[in-house]
Amino acid sequence: MGPPGAGKGTQSKKISQDFGIPEISTGALFRTHVANQTELGAIVSAIMEKGELVPDAVTVAMLDDRLTQPDTAPGFLLDGFPRTVAQADALDQILATLDVDLDVVLSFNVDQETLIQRMLKRAAIEGRSDDNEETIRRRFEVYTAQTEPLLALYRDRGILVEIDGMGTVDEVHARIMEALKK
Repeated sequence: MGPPGAGKGTQSKKISQDFGIPEISTGALFRTHVANQTELGAIVSAIMEKGELVPDAVTVAMLDDRLTQPDTAPGFLLDGFPRTVAQADALDQILATLDVDLDVVLSFNVDQETLIQRMLKRAAIEGRSDDNEETIRRRFEVYTAQTEPLLALYRDRGILVEIDGMGTVDEVHARIMEALKK
């Protein structure tokens, strides 16, 4: 977890490789649908370009389907889900049906202005239309309003681990691996 641009996707890929488990990124699933110009992709594209969150029903259905695939049996890493308390409740229900517990929730702490610069750079490199400054600032507002309450939820459950997300990719990854060892 963490605000947009905090390094969740980058670190998820590294953690996934380290543990040999699939990284499940709702954002990547959405972008695939957009790129493939599916019906869902058209809906998702319009929402993402406004900096809004994709409706829970769409996101939860996609995730539920993904978590039942055989490659998730040894474990999985979620990137970009849950983002709201309602999604966290839905995740709890999905995991209960799979008889799986959530082990840890990592939250990246990074300065907002640093994040804006990261995301603008990413937009230039990857050509992501959802990473313009206006949309980025709107995504921070959405994050603050809808996602930050999850930090308290997972802190209360004793599974939240906060990570200093400032520094190089390798420095942050080293902090993550040290935290996961504990």
